[in-house]
Amino acid sequence: MNTTIFLASFLPQSITDPFHSLTSSVSCNHFPQLIKPHSLRRSKKQKILLFHGVFLADQVIKGKIGLVDMPVSLDIQQGLLKVSKHSLVKLASGPWKEDDEAMRPCWKKLYKTKKGEQTNGYISLSLTKGPEYHALQIANAIMIAKHLGATLVLPDIKGGKVSEKRMFGEIYDPQKFTTSLDGVIQVVKDPINQQVGEKVVIVKVPERVTEKFISAHIEPILKKKKQVRLTSQYQSSNLTKAKEIGDYLNPYACLAMFGSLDLHPQLKELVDSMVRTLRFLSWKSSAGKFITVDVKVTEFKNKLSCQRNDTTSKEYCYGAEEIGQFLEKIGFRKGTTVYLTQTEWHESLRPLRKYFPNTFTKDAVMPIDLKARYLDSGNFEYEKFIDFYLCMQSDVFVATTMNMFYNNVAEMRIASGKTQILIPANKLSTSAADYLSPHILKKNHMAYSCLCKI
Repeated sequence: MNTTIFLASFLPQSITDPFHSLTSSVSCNHFPQLIKPHSLRRSKKQKILLFHGVFLADQVIKGKIGLVDMPVSLDIQQGLLKVSKHSLVKLASGPWKEDDEAMRPCWKKLYKTKKGEQTNGYISLSLTKGPEYHALQIANAIMIAKHLGATLVLPDIKGGKVSEKRMFGEIYDPQKFTTSLDGVIQVVKDPINQQVGEKVVIVKVPERVTEKFISAHIEPILKKKKQVRLTSQYQSSNLTKAKEIGDYLNPYACLAMFGSLDLHPQLKELVDSMVRTLRFLSWKSSAGKFITVDVKVTEFKNKLSCQRNDTTSKEYCYGAEEIGQFLEKIGFRKGTTVYLTQTEWHESLRPLRKYFPNTFTKDAVMPIDLKARYLDSGNFEYEKFIDFYLCMQSDVFVATTMNMFYNNVAEMRIASGKTQILIPANKLSTSAADYLSPHILKKNHMAYSCLCKI
């Protein structure tokens, strides 16, 4: 038997509009451990009014509906909460940090290109390895095309398997992309026709290209073949510093990373709906604030989430138990909502629910009718895009592994002012401020070279 509880919430929207009606539904058809109300029928009892922004979900049906240790099959529909930033900051309890002001672009003036001017050939590429790499790949392509007076072919997107391939417009907003580059470089949808039997030359480019590299390795080929296809190679070390990129190219790298890539509107709405759901679930305990933690079960097994103490040289690994202990130690309350980037719930994550019962994975907060499209095995790796853009929007982001995902989520969070990025460490301190990312403490991320305070 399926039971739906309808909630009507009256939340303070502003001083002049103190009562803002908002309705939503919470589907309980997959909650075998919950006590379902048998008395709620099509009557006035079907609606429960919540006043003055105080969420009383655990008092629905006299406190017998809770979110503790739920099976991983939660389906909460979209459009749940809308409260002001001021209200959230005022009501939240715990080591939450208020967002900084969003930053504005402050890179050097772009050198404009006249229409029809670029006739020196075509630069093409496939975006690979996930969204955390895509901005870098686009940055390289834009810089190369601009430097050589070439036209950029709208890239396709490849997943982890050879068969996984999508058009650019299935994941990103092509209109936003081409508009952002208007007057900078020309972008075409399809490459030029190739001669029969002629192969496009593939050039491996470093994570940050320079004028010297372009002149030596790409320009001669483009002059001869009129078309070059790029593929990227990455170092395991930290990214090349912004100052190592030529002043001429740097503005185009900034534009690529902070002004050209937006999710397709349909995919963006899915992510936004999941964010609203997580804020709904955390309203009582944290005034709508929630934490995202980048953690995968495979990282536990392969010890990828391990860090070495510089003083003792002892390796310390962050599994579910350690993550729970860390968040509890720095003061987050037990009712805090935690989102994990792990796709599906795994038993190895259960220790984390001992500390934070409201811990969820994406299959728990995604609408059921969309799971077949976005999460089914064998489908395109949509979960990577969901995680990347969801982690950009959480109030706190915890990175257990210092990888490209962490680096580029940090990049976008710096831009939006969401700088509470925490790195667990084996320290005695109980202050969240002592675990802030070096990117924030030292301001050593490239984002600070592209962006300025408003």
